[in-house]
Amino acid sequence: MTAFMRILVSSKDTLKKIMVRGEFDEYPDEVNMHCTARMAEMLDEYSKELQSKFHKEITADKFLMDEIRVLLETRGIGLPNFLPKSAFLTLLQKNVKEVSETPFVFVEKVWKYVEEVFVCVLKQHSENYPQLQSSTKRAAQNLMSLIKNKSADRVKEIVEMEKVVDYTCNPDYMSTLNSLMGHQENFTKVLNDMSESKIGLPIFGDIEVGHLREYPSVVVQQAFDMKMRCTAYWKIVLLRLVDSLALHLVFSVHNLVSRDMEVEIVKDLMNPHNGGVERMLEESPKVTIRREKLNRSIKLLKVSKEEVSKIMDRISADGGPAQV
Repeated sequence: MTAFMRILVSSKDTLKKIMVRGEFDEYPDEVNMHCTARMAEMLDEYSKELQSKFHKEITADKFLMDEIRVLLETRGIGLPNFLPKSAFLTLLQKNVKEVSETPFVFVEKVWKYVEEVFVCVLKQHSENYPQLQSSTKRAAQNLMSLIKNKSADRVKEIVEMEKVVDYTCNPDYMSTLNSLMGHQENFTKVLNDMSESKIGLPIFGDIEVGHLREYPSVVVQQAFDMKMRCTAYWKIVLLRLVDSLALHLVFSVHNLVSRDMEVEIVKDLMNPHNGGVERMLEESPKVTIRREKLNRSIKLLKVSKEEVSKIMDRISADGGPAQV
């Protein structure tokens, strides 16, 4: 049992170094074991992928056509010039749906990597006990499966929240919105000037406006307003999808190393149906051979000592060695 606890403690110390504190003195040349750096790289890739989908989305269709279609389908009997919240949520849900798989893929990738490192460290620290290696690997995989499921539930919750709630206290939302809306007057002038067919707008680049002249001016202006609000808010949503998952993963890895691994692995290994710790800590054949050789050597030394003692006794009985 002492050996088992020593293995667990040493594994935990190593995992804290490489997964929490970012120290890799035990693996200076094994870059795959530099966990904090590798996870940071995966987070950067995830963030860039979300941003690329954002830019692809805002330039994918004819300018304002999605907004116009939604506004026409969500209008009702009521006061004019009021933007229905249902229209904004419809567009928001569409955007979230188009990127919803990306967070799941990212989290799955991170946990797959963490599991590989986790099992590798446990294997290295228990290499003299093959029975323990097998059971520890199984316990580690069971633990990781549990954590992956919890993480997937958390990601689902984060994504679903973005579909039903439109809120932020981030001042960048209003500053971005005001900046974008500052181009509305110029947009209206170009729209009313039949000789103009394009206008340059920040984020969107050069856009065609000819197709918008087919719709009532009030609808186009509402669509422009809606587009700018969605664009400003969508930047916040993407940042939140990155920040929320980053915090979730760092916190989960910290709990894995500091708390969960010890509890779950001990519970699994103490289970009598899994053989119990005593059976798993039986010596490997290699260690047994070494121990037997050592025991034979000790026995031979004892016999030699006894023989030497008998010889010394006989010499003493004969009067000691002859004097010259």
